[in-house]
Amino acid sequence: MPIKAILTDIEGTTSAVSFVFDVLFPFAQQNLPHYVRAHASEPAVAAQLEAVRADAEEPQADTERVIAILLEWIAQDRKATPLKALQGMVWAEGYKTGELKGHVYPDAVMALQQWHEAGFALYVYSSGSIQAQQLIFGYSQAGDLTPLFSGYFDTTSGGKREAQSYRNIAEAIGLPANEVVFLSDIVQELDAAQEAGMRTCGVAREGGKLANHFTIRSFAEISAETFYL
Repeated sequence: MPIKAILTDIEGTTSAVSFVFDVLFPFAQQNLPHYVRAHASEPAVAAQLEAVRADAEEPQADTERVIAILLEWIAQDRKATPLKALQGMVWAEGYKTGELKGHVYPDAVMALQQWHEAGFALYVYSSGSIQAQQLIFGYSQAGDLTPLFSGYFDTTSGGKREAQSYRNIAEAIGLPANEVVFLSDIVQELDAAQEAGMRTCGVAREGGKLANHFTIRSFAEISAETFYL
């Protein structure tokens, strides 16, 4: 059965994990307090601050307390929806001012362009918010890559280590799972996609083998013809 769609992870796959942890997270941590203070009265931001209060079970928390909670969540690497939304807003400002440029490996850029030209539908599935995904590719060091993609998925589709998430994505794409290949650097994610019926491709940029999955070190090791097998 030929592959018709390619679903890719970001961190460790198309982009360096270090970009998220060494660039994006510190940028958000440094700039989030000022951003929240400056925009707290705007509806989109105010809604997320209310969500923080609800999640923290502190309905009376003032703005400074909410900022403190957010910084605690960043330190804990907590996957809280309002935190991700506010981080996305801070990053969007950083990308638009040119302070941030999304990291995408050159081999990934070339392969994504080739796959798009070959007629494959390209999708992203990451634990980062859809907005964060679009910013990384939209303001990448290689320019705006968003025209290459047909859609984006985050954890609103389900956890990345749960097979049902990949069934949900295949249904949303409108293809049988066995016509979609998923690329990731995490074995448990690949296992879940495989359980859902997807083809898989492990990415081990430092070398090695992701157990039970075809594994590459670089996107350059895959040709478009690979996906017709």
